[in-house]
This record gives sequence, structure tokens and C-alpha cells, in this order.
Amino acid sequence: MVRDYDYDWIIIGSGFGGSVSALRLAEKGYSVAVVEVGRRFEDKDFAETTWNLRRYFWMPKLGLRGIMRMTAFKDIFIVSGSGVGGGSLGYANTLYRPRPAFYKDKQWDGLADWEVELGPHYVTAERILGVTHYRDTGPADELLREYAEETGADNTYANTQVGVHFGESGKTVSDPYFGGEGPDRTGCIKCGACMVGCRYGAKNTLVKNYLYFAEKLGVEVMPGRQVTDIQPIGPEGDGSEGYRLMTDRSGAVFRHSRKELTARGVIVSAGALGTNNLLANCKASGSLPRLSDRLGHVVRTNSESIQAVTAPDDTRDFSHSVAITSSIYPDPDTHIEVVTYGKAGDSMSRLYTIMTANGTRRTRPFKWIAAMARHPLQTLSLLNPKYWSQRTVILLVMQSVDSAMPLKPIKKRFGKGVRLQTEQDPDRPNPTFIQAAEDVAKWFAKKTGGIPQSSIAESTLNIPTTAHILGGAVVGADPESGVIDADNHVFGYENLMVCDGSAVPANPGVNPSLSITAMTERAMSKIPLAPGAEQKHLPDEARAARVAANTSAAGPPAASEPAETWTTPT
Repeated sequence: MVRDYDYDWIIIGSGFGGSVSALRLAEKGYSVAVVEVGRRFEDKDFAETTWNLRRYFWMPKLGLRGIMRMTAFKDIFIVSGSGVGGGSLGYANTLYRPRPAFYKDKQWDGLADWEVELGPHYVTAERILGVTHYRDTGPADELLREYAEETGADNTYANTQVGVHFGESGKTVSDPYFGGEGPDRTGCIKCGACMVGCRYGAKNTLVKNYLYFAEKLGVEVMPGRQVTDIQPIGPEGDGSEGYRLMTDRSGAVFRHSRKELTARGVIVSAGALGTNNLLANCKASGSLPRLSDRLGHVVRTNSESIQAVTAPDDTRDFSHSVAITSSIYPDPDTHIEVVTYGKAGDSMSRLYTIMTANGTRRTRPFKWIAAMARHPLQTLSLLNPKYWSQRTVILLVMQSVDSAMPLKPIKKRFGKGVRLQTEQDPDRPNPTFIQAAEDVAKWFAKKTGGIPQSSIAESTLNIPTTAHILGGAVVGADPESGVIDADNHVFGYENLMVCDGSAVPANPGVNPSLSITAMTERAMSKIPLAPGAEQKHLPDEARAARVAANTSAAGPPAASEPAETWTTPT
């Protein structure tokens, strides 16, 4: 039976996985649509400060349609992105390759030589995302270097690898990355507000590269729409005859403006939370009953802890830089980065409180109250958010240890469908306290005379915070061990793929955006040209790596090592 489809492929989400998929499929001659729950932003549309709640935070039912989404579970507090360009709009532009242990994690070890397989795709991702080293040294970097020297980690200190156009500060030039075929760019002014949204055109967000060229090749992006259901077409129920997607206006309470779309294939790239939630509801409703029972398992948080230290005055200005500028490894499994919101993030002070010692869910609140009682003046001073952002160093601590938790579907009390809830994995629990994080925060506080802080969820509820939720629809050898195969195809279905952070099977121990990009590049490299189509035009700089069948390459640089195998404009 010959069917008419709206598109060859529909991609759900426009983050790193979705944008890469859109470009590579369009390049191969397919008709492609991208459905994005968030809104579209021009550079001038981003919030000037985080106090502009409507433009910064994502709570659409309250009228807030910004780039920052916050989601609380009983075991983890998650920060993620929203908007056309996904997490790239508000991430800290930090692009690292993971440590060697990532490639050997038991979840996918043996399915491929991942370090070799992904090597060429990391090179492609680094080129297109414009990875370069941050070259300057600010007060936070000087402190981190001194801490590294005192703790014996000085040989691991390195400036970050970031996706930023530095050039001449504030000067707009013709595209320096793609032979003049990309958008104009402006040199970074080092305002530090990368995570608030770059208003100057210096940050290499996906709308400046992957998604920019995807739209030039005809990809249709539909902002402000949320996919609520994926239904296989035809009696076989395996997707061999395509899919029907139901979409609503995102955040709608009443006027949903429901629309139906059809496609031969679907790629789910809604981010770890969005993908797990959508697939869990499709499985529970019977739309995708063949989904593996492993859906929602092997959820990773990158084993993170986020601390802060606020200096008493402006002797040191921590805001004049990019968001993340340097890092160290105090031990092989622990990665520490210094972070800033620039001068634009004062409202984020509401997410921090006086540092609280390790404890349990029962004892931590009492320890928090005791800490406030011991330091009443410090506690009171934190109530005033003025200048908090420029006086504060945020310390992001990540670990590559084998910790995980499931996202379990629970029937909603009101309305249809299921909601997700976390549970700690009893054999490999997600840490609620990381000693290395407390140690570095206390050291920074002592050196600056500042106030050490923990996230308020960690101090009061023993719930850690992560900006890098991963897994839940991970790679596995079969449906008994994973949700997708080694090439990102969903077990039990044809032409249904998952390409985003939910596919990542292990804690990379570094910011995961580059790994999501490389994994998706590899998955797209397995898809052939559209029947009868020729490869569409792209500048050479935007092409994917040509990978030989017997790829052999030296191991990629680790997070603290320079990657000098590509040329990045400055």
C-alpha cells in the first residue's frame, strides 16, 4: 500500500541530538520536520538578567517561556534547557571528550570499540561547534590553580575547551567558521552571561551551526509544539508503515490546538527528561507497547554536586570571562570546574544557602538549621542578592563513577497518562554528598574570606542538583539490557530512533554535550541517502567525517588535554 506522509522524518526536539539529526537527514535528501516544545529566540530576545523571569525560566503554564527548565524529583533536582536550539541556548559552552572509563562502561562495552568508533565523530563535532581553548586567566582560575598545586593536582589544571567565537571583542564579522556560508558572528565580550543566553552572537549555539544549515536545506522547525503521542501506522504495529504523531500547543491548559503529523520515521531527541516522559506515556497508553521494560533504567546524573562561594567585596571580579574557564582533576574520577553567570545571575542566589555537612534526609535539615545558627551574619547576608553573581564562584563537581537511578512511571492522580518518579539504585546509588565538593568550596571560602554555600535542595532535603541528566533509553545489546541498539534504533520498531542525552549509557564525568553530538553523528552516518537523492550542498567545514570501515585512530584527548587536530578561527 502506498501512503502519503507529511515528512520522511520527524524529529522531536532541537537540542544537540535533534539538530545533528536534522542536518544529516536533510543533507541526505530526506524531508524533515523538527517539533520543539520551546520558543525561538533571536540573540536580542534573551533575558538581560535572570530576574527577567518571563524570558529566562521555562514554566509555560505560568506564562514563563524562557530557556531554563527546573524539575524537582524526590532524589534529584534537575536543570535543563528549552527553546529552538535546546540546551545549547543556556549551557556553559563547555565541550569536552569524556575520560577513557566512559567508553568501557559495562552497559555498552563489547558492542563496539567506542573510543575508536566515536573518534572521527568527535572531530566533526568539535569542528562544527567551533571548539577552542579559553586562553585567559581570571581570579577564579588563579584560585583553582593554587588549589590544584596545594592538593597535588597541578598537572591536571587546564583551561576549558569551549564553543565560543572570540575574535575581536564586540566586533561583528562575516562567518568565520564555514567558508562564509554561515551567519555573521560577533567577538565575545566576556560578560560571563553564557548561561543566561548570549545576546551578542558570540556563543556557538546550535542555531549558529547545525540547525542553521539544516534550515537552509529545507528543514521545517515547529516551535511551541509538544508531541504527546507516537503511534505506529498499519496493522503490523512495528513502524514499518510509518508513524502518526499527536502534537499540542506547549503549556496549553485549554486551547491545545491539537495537530496530527505523519512520517516514515521518527527520531526522539527531547532531552533525557522529555524523551523518558514521552516514551513512558506511549508505552503505558499502548501506543508503543513493544518498548523495552528497561525504559527509565540506567539514568545518570553525572554524579554532580554544585557549590558556591561568595566573596565579601569586589576585590576579585569573577564575572569577566565566559561561563566556565578552567578545571582540574583532584582524583581520576572527579572533575572540578569554576563557573559564573557574569553579572546577570543574581536571582540564582535563591538556589543556594549556607553550606551544610553530610547527613541523611532526616538529619540534613537539622544540620542546616545548626549551620545557620552558627553563622547568623553569613546567613543574613545571603538574603541580599545584590552583587551575588559577580562576587560568586560556582564550583561544579562531576564524577565518572558508576551511579544510577531509575525513572519509574506512576499513574497520574489527575488526568491521563503517567508521570515519572525517581528511586535510588540500591547497588549504585547516586551520591547526595561529594567530599571533594565540600573540600574545594571550603578552601575557596578560606582564601577569599567568603561564604561557602550548597544548593538549597542539597542542604535542606539531601537532594543533589544536576545540569546533566542522562540515560533512561540507553544503548544495550538487546531489549533485556537497553532500549536502543548500538546504532540508536529502538528495539522492536522500525525507523524509530533515540538520539539525545537519554541514549548515553554512562557518566562521562564531564559536560556531555560533545558526546551527545558525536554519538548522534555516528548514528546518522549509518543512514543511507534518500532513494534517488543526491547529497545536498554544504560547505566542507559542515560536512561529517568520512569514516572508513576499518577505522583506526589514536585515542581522543581526555578532558584536560588539548585537542589540536582541528582548526578553529579566532
